[in-house]
Amino acid sequence: MAAAHDDLDGFPDDSKADVFVQRFSTAVAPANRAHLATKPPMILLRVPGDRDAYEAGTHRVVEALRRALDQRGPLVPYAHLGAAEEDDVLLSERAGLVLQDAPPEHMTPDHFPHFTLICDLVDYIRRDIRANPQLWPGSHARQLREYACDQQKANKRGLLGVLPKSGPPPGSLKDWLLLICWLWATSNLPRRLWSDWMSRRVMRRWLGDQPVADGGSKLFRVVDHVANLQSTRLKRPADDPRHEEALQELDQLVTRALLEDLRTPKVGGLPLPRRRRRTARPVLLVELPPAGATGSRAAERFLRALHQARATMRDPKDPGPLVIAVGQPSVALLNDLGNPGESNFSQAGMHLSQKDGPPVLVTFDENALRGPGIPIPPVEIDRRFKTSWRTTTSLLAGGLALALVGAGLAVAKAVGPTPDTSCVGGSESVAESARRSPIPLDPGGWYKAAQNAIGRENARVLNYERHGRTVRRVVVFVSNSPTNENDVRFDGTIPELRGIAMWQNTLNTNAQSDQSAVPLYVDVRRTGEAFRNAVAAARDLVTEVRAERPDTKGSDRVVGVLAYAQSREGTRAALDVLGQARIPTIGTTATADEMLSGAAGRSYWPFTPSNSREARIESSFASRKNIVARADNPNACTPAKNAIVIESSADLYSSSLASKFLADFPGTHQIFNFNQDDDFDPPAPDGAENQSNPDALARRICQALKARPESVVYWSARAKDFTAFVNSMHTEGTCTTNAITVLGGNELTNVAQTGAFKDKNWLRLYYSAHRLPSYDPRASSKTKQFVGLYDDFVRTTTKGTDPWREDGHSAVSYDAFHVLSQAVTDAGQDDPAISRTSVLLTLSSGVSFDGATGFVSYANDVHAPPTDKTLVLLRQLGDQPEAVVACGTYRQGESSASQGVPCAG
Repeated sequence: MAAAHDDLDGFPDDSKADVFVQRFSTAVAPANRAHLATKPPMILLRVPGDRDAYEAGTHRVVEALRRALDQRGPLVPYAHLGAAEEDDVLLSERAGLVLQDAPPEHMTPDHFPHFTLICDLVDYIRRDIRANPQLWPGSHARQLREYACDQQKANKRGLLGVLPKSGPPPGSLKDWLLLICWLWATSNLPRRLWSDWMSRRVMRRWLGDQPVADGGSKLFRVVDHVANLQSTRLKRPADDPRHEEALQELDQLVTRALLEDLRTPKVGGLPLPRRRRRTARPVLLVELPPAGATGSRAAERFLRALHQARATMRDPKDPGPLVIAVGQPSVALLNDLGNPGESNFSQAGMHLSQKDGPPVLVTFDENALRGPGIPIPPVEIDRRFKTSWRTTTSLLAGGLALALVGAGLAVAKAVGPTPDTSCVGGSESVAESARRSPIPLDPGGWYKAAQNAIGRENARVLNYERHGRTVRRVVVFVSNSPTNENDVRFDGTIPELRGIAMWQNTLNTNAQSDQSAVPLYVDVRRTGEAFRNAVAAARDLVTEVRAERPDTKGSDRVVGVLAYAQSREGTRAALDVLGQARIPTIGTTATADEMLSGAAGRSYWPFTPSNSREARIESSFASRKNIVARADNPNACTPAKNAIVIESSADLYSSSLASKFLADFPGTHQIFNFNQDDDFDPPAPDGAENQSNPDALARRICQALKARPESVVYWSARAKDFTAFVNSMHTEGTCTTNAITVLGGNELTNVAQTGAFKDKNWLRLYYSAHRLPSYDPRASSKTKQFVGLYDDFVRTTTKGTDPWREDGHSAVSYDAFHVLSQAVTDAGQDDPAISRTSVLLTLSSGVSFDGATGFVSYANDVHAPPTDKTLVLLRQLGDQPEAVVACGTYRQGESSASQGVPCAG
């Protein structure tokens, strides 16, 4: 690379560049070390001009930044990544090796166990595919494990690196037997223990959450699977686009491992002997050649990998490196980075102190590059941390000895702590503070009001079409229009339609100023009670879309479906029909994992957390949290040691949720297969007791509770059956003198919030939901904004008290429609025809936004609910539920893994 002119030194004196220079030093080594617990956004400094101007400008900028980090040796951990000589180089590997090989003085070196392991595996994959292409694809998990162990030993890393290389020489048979034992103890066993331990560590810490893991739990098998998927591409020439895609996958794997190592040590904490202290932020300076120049593909691939890997970090509070790329980013790279808007240096400086965020792009003024520069002073490390770690260890060891003596004396006098027996959410029943009578319901009026609201919005869509706007049609499959109060209590159709009408209104309003927005005509189609005609309705739709012609008007061209609200065999089969026709479909409140089986996986994206995840959280909640009232003290609670499970084997939702809860629950259990229609086909698991009469079921559960008072009643059957059971239990009254704890799924929200259990002072009810109550202190502004819109909708369209203000059905349909509409609008940017295929491709690329139910983020190329989607456990108190658990990414950056029991299992 050409050197800069001698008289042009320092950081170019562009407008507000002094602000950036000052903030740069502060971001790298802040006076308050707590500020290191962030990941600043990626900074892109664009150097305009031809090749000579790029080379001179990039060299000047990089050198000015580098000299602030290096004074005859690195002051902070940093890596300068110049333009690669070949484009198949993985800069992630180079970055990790540079950070590993040159630690700053007086700073205990960072550890890179994840990076070195993944690096070894990727190196083996690339070399072996080149050397033995005929063996790929194939099974290489064992070879990968052995190679990783060999590298540990060869490079003297960890325990394997210090074990003896050979055993005693054999002579007699006895010597041979001793040699075998020796090798087993000093080679085979340590290798197996180390590889298994690292596999569990890597999978649990980060790789298990990545899409490439595809549900796998063994590191070497997962990496082997990735290698086999990419092996055909890696055999292609280096300039082949498919070869580049394979390198991108490997680069992202190594980059994510590097970020995992750089997130430790954590900032702060107790001082420990030779404890690694984060005193400065690692810095990556990346030179970015122009598109087509040597090294440009390698640099852009690394920046893409960094951008994608940072988005998968579990905790946004973990430390992360400062990444500054200098050069000429291509249009393709900027698109992949989310098309960052132009910022000035003052704004970029402000971003350096932010916690994460999208990349920041700043373009140098050409005159500034030709003029004098601003010197960047060397970063200053806190002098308190310039002491050698050996001195620190000696001081801490002496202090620790004194502390242990004092602690021993204190413990000798201390008494054991009193165990916590408080009940989660309190010891009140559902009757506490309840209304004197159930909320009066208006089935026909409320349903018609929601339909009319959608009709008014459809009229706006048709008006847009008459004025030349591109519009499309969306089909919504619902069950049946409610005819009585029980239909309203046991079916969520009305709140679901309200949420759809609300988002359609938002979309139509936004379309007035946003010409790229695509207004959507909503076609609501009823499929009968309990969706019994779902398959036939799906087939009718398929016939219609196949009959569409080029001249079919936009409001008749179907681009997607919103369905279904319930997991049943009929709705599962209907999704299969829609999947075979490749019709984009977004789910609402259907949660059974089985809904994705068959052809449904081609075009269906669920919106709410799956039964398997819900059951895992609920089993952990029941078995590890104080929810069951003690017989001797109703104000004290213990975790459940036994589960009385009520399911309906003929109902897909119920049997799915029950089976997954039983698989995760660690205690004993008893199963009742309850169906008031005597439908027990397919049969329940062995040992289940069939019941069709709610009175008989109440008596049997009462007997079970008396035999095992430490039991929770886990209800996976439908809300209609639950109401019948509660009423029978209340009428029988033989065991309602003690509190009974019931834990159920989202199905129970349909009835719990209508005041139907106003006088059941023995019932303590927990159930799942999909958004936080608006009055919860954790509720986001988006949730509160939605509830405000919902209140306005109810007030202007209906009369009387609304029972579903805090119910999740309307928020789910609101956000689900948002997903589909965003996919349609985005598809229209590249495909003016907005075909269903384009919508599918857009959905496959992932959709993200902050919604009423929390942060929504679909992973690329994965047909599954949004990543770590919010799941809430509510405790019903009168007419007002209280959130006792909130799991998942309610806000961007939050994670179940860091939320403890029961979210993390």
